[in-house]
Amino acid sequence: MANWAYQRLGAPPQSWTPSSRRRQLAYISLGVFMIFLLLLVIARPASGTLGDYYHDAGSGTNQTKPEPDATPDANGASEQSSNGTEPATDSILKTPGPPTYETLRKWEDDLPQHDLDLPFPEGRKGRYLKFSNEFKNVGWNNCLNERLLNAHLAYMSKRAYVFSDYVWAPEHYQWPPEQQPEGGPRTPLTAIVSGPMAGGLWGPDDDAPRSISARWFDVVCPESERYLIHTEEVKPIVANLSGDALFTHWQKILLDSDERCIEIVPPTPDIDHLPQVFDLWLFGTTRVLSLWESFSKSPTSRFLAPSPIVQAAISRNEYLFLPRGPRPPHPAPRDAFARTLAIHLRRGDYLTHCQNMASWGSTYYSWALLPVIVDRFTPLPPDDPARAETMLSHCLPTIAQLVQKIHDAREDYIEAGEGRVLDVLYLLTNEHGSWLDELTTELKAAGWYTIVTSRDLQLDAEQTDVSMAIDMHLARKAAVFVGNGWSSFTSNIIHQRLVDGREPISIRL
Repeated sequence: MANWAYQRLGAPPQSWTPSSRRRQLAYISLGVFMIFLLLLVIARPASGTLGDYYHDAGSGTNQTKPEPDATPDANGASEQSSNGTEPATDSILKTPGPPTYETLRKWEDDLPQHDLDLPFPEGRKGRYLKFSNEFKNVGWNNCLNERLLNAHLAYMSKRAYVFSDYVWAPEHYQWPPEQQPEGGPRTPLTAIVSGPMAGGLWGPDDDAPRSISARWFDVVCPESERYLIHTEEVKPIVANLSGDALFTHWQKILLDSDERCIEIVPPTPDIDHLPQVFDLWLFGTTRVLSLWESFSKSPTSRFLAPSPIVQAAISRNEYLFLPRGPRPPHPAPRDAFARTLAIHLRRGDYLTHCQNMASWGSTYYSWALLPVIVDRFTPLPPDDPARAETMLSHCLPTIAQLVQKIHDAREDYIEAGEGRVLDVLYLLTNEHGSWLDELTTELKAAGWYTIVTSRDLQLDAEQTDVSMAIDMHLARKAAVFVGNGWSSFTSNIIHQRLVDGREPISIRL
């Protein structure tokens, strides 16, 4: 009966001789191989490592190494693609293409505070504040530290902060020009962070108005009902004030105004090319430090959190951080991040910028200047022959200096408490190739068995788009963070770690 079908077709039944069995196995093997090959071709573009999206690994992939480009900050520092990773600027199309965020934008539009019928201080009678002078076309971290302070100012002025998309500099975007959307690449703020600044809740007993999207601002505050404040009329008055005095001046203007809808607008760039309320001239000096006491305790800071997209990426890649070395001599934390030292290795554009900062005598940037930070830096006098070398040892250290710095940070942290273990190392870097290979070789020789780099992370298209926030949250979660004191990326991580209550010995520069 087993051969009935063959008999009906008039063909002689096939016998299971040894030769026919070999043919059957060959056909089955060939079929399995073809299916596997098809699945590999289909699945490969769906995700990639962070390195696949940003670097040419020399493996025949369709990415090519871009030329670095950067936007300088007030200290001469720069934030290229926010965390120092080099974006792809070639003209070869990438698969998958950039995310559209259609679902997320619909979610933003449906936020519960987007309702005209809500009672005061929200709804059609609410009080709102939009900063149309916010940073655009610069690295994300220059935008983040400004937007956080803007949201804090709106909160302290009893107005709803108006949040908007992050607008990329096209040359920093991870997809080539042919795939960039019309009007330029943008990423929803809610794809990068969550919390009150991005429309989330304030504290349980806080009746402050919730932040709204720029699209809803156009509905609740039509142009005919907006009161415009021109920054060129206010900024000259506060140009040299301390951060807290500058804040108080703006707060009084906003509190004293009876206008329901206020929009802060910039002049043309020829009048002021840095028209922000909290600009780079503030962040690049110790004037910013007087803001720390109020800002660090603000719910804007305390409730700042990663977006669900960032959280999903962390969960997806957490297995990479599981220790693979010998068993520690005493019980160690089960949480791999509690055993991780993360270090921000800024290369690329810093090869030039560190030299410039040495000639300018630049100090650390923003929150890296806080007195609580263990490592300090004071530029040597211009006529000191060791000035440049001293600066470079901090800003662009050699491999030997990095290995020693990591060793010292590890030992200092372990000695500061009982039962501490650091046996996982995370390298946040835009570097690749022989320099990174040499560094990891030296680190392994120094006793690091588990080393993860930004290039090792597996990310989908949305996660790739917000990779700077993923690296930031990994650095926030790590037991110890070693940063670059001239970087706004490092400054923002310092802010988040101190707000989280991390001890200063866990933050090194």
